[in-house]
Amino acid sequence: MSFEPRRLLPLITSHPGGRSAVTCEYRCGNACAHPEPNTSGNEYFGDVVKDMLSRRGALKAGAVMAAAAGGFAALSGTAAAEPADVAAADVAAAGHGRPGRPGRPVPGTDFEAVPPNKLDAVTIPEGYEQRVVIRWGDAVEPGAPKFDFFKQTAAAQAKQFGYNCDFVGLIPQDPLGIRNLLVVNHEYTTETHMFPADQYDPANPTEEQVKIAWAAHGLSVVQAFRDPIGGALHVTPSRYNRRITLNTPFEVRGPAAGSKYLKTSADPAGRTVLGTQNNCAGGVTPWGTVLSGEENVNQYFANAASVTDPVVAARLKRYSFSGGASTRKWERYDKRWDLAQEPNEANRFGWVVEIDPNDPNSTPVKHTALGRFKHEAANIKITKDGRVAVYSGDDERFEYIYKFVSKGKYKPGDSAHARRHNSALLDEGTLYVGRFTGDSPAAEIDGTGKLPADGEFDGVGEWIPLVSGNKSFVDGFTAEEVYVFTRLAADKVQPTKMDRPEDIQPNPVNGRIYAALTNNSQRGPAGKADVDEANPRPNNRNGHILEWDEDGGDAASTKFSWRLLLVCGDPKTADTYFGGFPKDQVSPISCPDNVAFDRYGNLWISTDGNALGANDGLFSVPVDGPERGHVKQFLSVPVGAETCGPVVTDHLVLVAVQHPGEDAPSSANPTSHWPDGGTSQPRPSIVSVWKKGRWGQVGRIGVK
Repeated sequence: MSFEPRRLLPLITSHPGGRSAVTCEYRCGNACAHPEPNTSGNEYFGDVVKDMLSRRGALKAGAVMAAAAGGFAALSGTAAAEPADVAAADVAAAGHGRPGRPGRPVPGTDFEAVPPNKLDAVTIPEGYEQRVVIRWGDAVEPGAPKFDFFKQTAAAQAKQFGYNCDFVGLIPQDPLGIRNLLVVNHEYTTETHMFPADQYDPANPTEEQVKIAWAAHGLSVVQAFRDPIGGALHVTPSRYNRRITLNTPFEVRGPAAGSKYLKTSADPAGRTVLGTQNNCAGGVTPWGTVLSGEENVNQYFANAASVTDPVVAARLKRYSFSGGASTRKWERYDKRWDLAQEPNEANRFGWVVEIDPNDPNSTPVKHTALGRFKHEAANIKITKDGRVAVYSGDDERFEYIYKFVSKGKYKPGDSAHARRHNSALLDEGTLYVGRFTGDSPAAEIDGTGKLPADGEFDGVGEWIPLVSGNKSFVDGFTAEEVYVFTRLAADKVQPTKMDRPEDIQPNPVNGRIYAALTNNSQRGPAGKADVDEANPRPNNRNGHILEWDEDGGDAASTKFSWRLLLVCGDPKTADTYFGGFPKDQVSPISCPDNVAFDRYGNLWISTDGNALGANDGLFSVPVDGPERGHVKQFLSVPVGAETCGPVVTDHLVLVAVQHPGEDAPSSANPTSHWPDGGTSQPRPSIVSVWKKGRWGQVGRIGVK
């Protein structure tokens, strides 16, 4: 490493982590400023640990994980199989259960780390180049006008790239990845930044401004070509290009389709919902579609406090719906945002949605069998017997981790027939919630960061069934109620309350599952959950990374073993942990959010709300061998921005740069001018990064 990790001055913010007041208001409705909605009396992790003490010697998670890891290479037909074209020497160097050399860069991570900084730019390693792929307002569909910040219209925005980009999916259309489909979520709108300050009054938005915001939500699908010489990704006009907005009809599928809880005056059948919103992370399915999680949907709705039915009111509260008028005032122009008039409209959001970018005429789907909560994302692993397992985190303090396992079996291929068959798998199966149990005495988890006597924060766990088909496993809940009010049903079976579980992804090389837990500033104070082995730090401002092995390496298993890979933060502080790697050689990392993998099985982590005072960034870390835990920062994003949706291929890294200049109160005095420079307004954008190779050719990411 060429730099000494250092402390930086904290960002000016009144919110936990590094996010500004503006972002907290418009992205999640100031969730961190309100009491967490999970007030259930189920056990916290520390209580579960005490129950395990008498069994501590019976099972050690480290031994279980070592045995499971040894079996991954033998699996067939699962995501655990190593890519066929990875050189044996590369795999050995990466340390996937084989010898490696300490200090030798693992393939995929051989670059000079970017130091923490506060620059208004995307900062990348020496020897790499970058290019903006597409920006807010750029053309997507035919007939889209050139973007004009001062003369926006809803009709134009419906054909242009939407606002605050998050998840990025890259779906190759040829073996070399030259022709691709690029799919991007547009999580939320920040109206005070989207419109000229003298044109937008937050207390009195115009109908046109509201409709522009509706059009700026959803997803964009574009065709993009990778330059095999220069490396850049270029968007091109194509029949595939498509905008999905809050006016796009979605089909409701699965066991809750037609439920009485989904019926409204505009949709008495409860089977068609207009639009998707607050789409955070997502995932590309093995059959070439995209799953996207609807997250902080509560903030868009008004007048939850006016609902008089106590049962309905309690359900709304558990999902964080509260108060009177909404921040955006959408209820003035469509009654579906007014819960006093349409209380069931709230139940029509908070699902996993599926988009088929291969068919621009297809109807997007909301999959009710995967449950309703604040889905950060949904990612898939194929079970040993060929079924589909879907992992998803509920992104709020003290919420849970979920898994769905389909009843039917996966059909390989990406033909239209295979896509229809595999999509239908997500409509019938079993939904589980996770319970994580530590294996160390509670006295050894003291919040200082000191490892317990066995040398790791680790333990075992189980998947508790909630519902399957029309059968509920939760006393007092019908199957219909479990699907629509999943949080309340899960409360009854005593799962583990976690520190904001966000993106969850299976590693395609070693087969383990990795989850980002972003932070939880409320762990530890009186009346709140104390530290425990899975959440070993009070006032957890920097978050951690959790990994687990399903028993036998099978995603259908109901048992697993787990351990913490990283306890993030300033490596100079005692309460951080980097998989056992020397802390004086790692990059500082704070608030992990999205995760991805390269072909070697290295974990790539994007951050959201860096609490260490520097810009957010993208980091790589090997997960096996001598370099396990060696965190290196690959890039940083501009002032105020969040790093989202990383995609890492052999020749290209993509990130979504969300809300650059977030700390400005309004557009009157922007604090960022990225990406266009000068005096321009900041524009959320997708950036591609590639390595300069010999003779102008494109090199491999992280390989010399």
